[in-house]
Amino acid sequence: MKTHLTIFLTGFVQVFLVSANTYFISRTAYACIAVCGFGISYVWTINVRKVAISNRKTQVIYSTGAMIGGLLGVIMAKSFKQ
Repeated sequence: MKTHLTIFLTGFVQVFLVSANTYFISRTAYACIAVCGFGISYVWTINVRKVAISNRKTQVIYSTGAMIGGLLGVIMAKSFKQ
């Protein structure tokens, strides 16, 4: 269970940051772009190892986290900038 939560969260965090960064880029919020850009790259280096050698269940868990992260990333970025 802990492994599944970790996989979910890494997918969530990466796509959360991508979604937020897309919003920040469209509004040229430079400091936010820098923070998100670093976070995306750092989390990506962790994710590559975990997901590359995973099974179907792990891939679905990761993808579900990424989907929710994308949605919440835009919602949070939008509320942060307002």
